[in-house]
Amino acid sequence: MLQCTAVTQVPYAEALLALATMEGGPVHPPDVLDEDDFLLCELADHDETAEHAAHLWTADVPDDRDLWFLWSGTGAHRVHRLDTVRLCPAVLRELATRTVTTCAYFDHHPGPHSFSVTDPLGDLIAEHVHSEVRRLVSEDDAPGAPDAPDTDAP
Repeated sequence: MLQCTAVTQVPYAEALLALATMEGGPVHPPDVLDEDDFLLCELADHDETAEHAAHLWTADVPDDRDLWFLWSGTGAHRVHRLDTVRLCPAVLRELATRTVTTCAYFDHHPGPHSFSVTDPLGDLIAEHVHSEVRRLVSEDDAPGAPDAPDTDAP
């Protein structure tokens, strides 16, 4: 399922206060957010009955609580809240590769778990970055390139 594409501006003062007062929050909250930051809903595409949600901070506490920004509506009709909630306990186990993937969302989130949601734009950006790294590595290994191994040496 595709990721939701809803975007909203962060209420900067409220978010800083929530970060500063949460247990396990950042040491210096202004390092986490900029005044002009926007947040993208991280959930799967959903209808208007479900709130949009964006993760703000992973708390350093034993009970696995994270700070999320949740909102519905747009413009002057936007209603939002900041909430510290438990992580979703769902896991995806792949027996063939012995990998375990945990859901990155909050407990009782609407829709499918994060491991079932794809972000096409994020995938395109990641592929571009990987291809650029491969190109740079292959240029560095080319004969005559600075720092390239000398293949003519005995």
